[in-house]
Amino acid sequence: MEGAVFRGFGRAFGAAGAVALAAAGLAPAIAASGGPPVAVAAHLQDSGDIANLTFDLSAPVEAVGRPMSDPARIIVDIPQVNFQIDPSAGRPHAGALVKAFRFGLFGPGKSRVVIELARPACIDRIETRPIVKGADPSRLVIELKPCDAETFATAAKAALPPPAPVAAEPAAPQAPAGPPVIVIDPGHGGIDGGAFGLHGVVEKAVVYDYALELKKRLEANNAFKVILTRSGDEFVSLDDRVRIAQKANAALLVSIHADTLPVGAGGVSGATVYTCSDRASDAESQRIAERENSADKAAGADERKDAAGVADILYDLKRRETRTYAHIFSRGLVADWQAAAGRLNHNPQRAAGFVVLKAADFPSVLVELGYLSNPEDVADMTSPEWRAKTAAAMVASIQRFFAPAAKAGPAPNKPDDALAASEKPAAVGLRPGDAAPAP
Repeated sequence: MEGAVFRGFGRAFGAAGAVALAAAGLAPAIAASGGPPVAVAAHLQDSGDIANLTFDLSAPVEAVGRPMSDPARIIVDIPQVNFQIDPSAGRPHAGALVKAFRFGLFGPGKSRVVIELARPACIDRIETRPIVKGADPSRLVIELKPCDAETFATAAKAALPPPAPVAAEPAAPQAPAGPPVIVIDPGHGGIDGGAFGLHGVVEKAVVYDYALELKKRLEANNAFKVILTRSGDEFVSLDDRVRIAQKANAALLVSIHADTLPVGAGGVSGATVYTCSDRASDAESQRIAERENSADKAAGADERKDAAGVADILYDLKRRETRTYAHIFSRGLVADWQAAAGRLNHNPQRAAGFVVLKAADFPSVLVELGYLSNPEDVADMTSPEWRAKTAAAMVASIQRFFAPAAKAGPAPNKPDDALAASEKPAAVGLRPGDAAPAP
């Protein structure tokens, strides 16, 4: 369902906490052969003494499960499955054992189910059995039973993969010949749906649609090389998103997201542009950064190992420089977005410690297109006309940001003229030998 908006079609069953979701016909899905198995329904039964989560599949699959701590989860890995199920099926339940569950593509040829636990529970059995004897349609059964916290913690520790060998420090990338590389990072994907909004809108689909529009318009400009961090509805870890940009020798990274707020806050609307800062500019920015930085946990990805602190003064200078350029770009983007009649948040320029923005190699910003909890924003974000208009504004900002690299001498009407001297980046350039981009 690449780039699609998921619509709800589920119904709840009784006090036992069962949830069933009927997809658009089992028979047509089973009839389609040659591709991965299709999942057409999910059911959860949670009595407190036992929890059963089942998936109805067009063919049997092998499944391997393990517990994971911080927070308590059960991870079930299976071969690639085409989940034709409303992704909101697993949203928070009032179960005694299962708090929520999610499912989706985790990597090439691999899908994953993540079960968030309300209390410690251990796997009692995982099996795939035929729905009808002698037929391919099968049911994946994941059965959980309560266990004490110590037993869960011991099992989770034993299930941790061995530490990866320490790789040699890569050589510093050389500035590539040719046009600047713009990396567009559509947030979330695969098993990580991101935020859920009004009318069944899912963040991962909305931001991917926007990323495709932005990529198309940038490539039509013929002045940039454009790379997406994901090419469909697939999971990509936060660290891998940064590595993709580093490997591509990115000149700019733009991460695209869409926030949501609790019920009752539907009046808050508009786009926000975030830059990286060790200290969040406000409590709301801190909340959003914490949510986005937990995306890997939501997918059941193994914990990231933070790199050792870099004390090198040249590294620190480079990081300060790229953050200053990011600040300059964000100012221009906010101005262009407003000129294009795009709705802005009341505080459209903010900062927080987003993992995906922490690379020192290139300037980067995170753009929250709007709020999936706001009806007007949802109408905008699902509108091709709105995407085209605001993507054109973003292209204009990127063009202006890199304009001096294509000219001799300073660019006129630079939006950083108002910056104090202490804010202006050093003249050493983003990479050795590069003409430093200025707006």
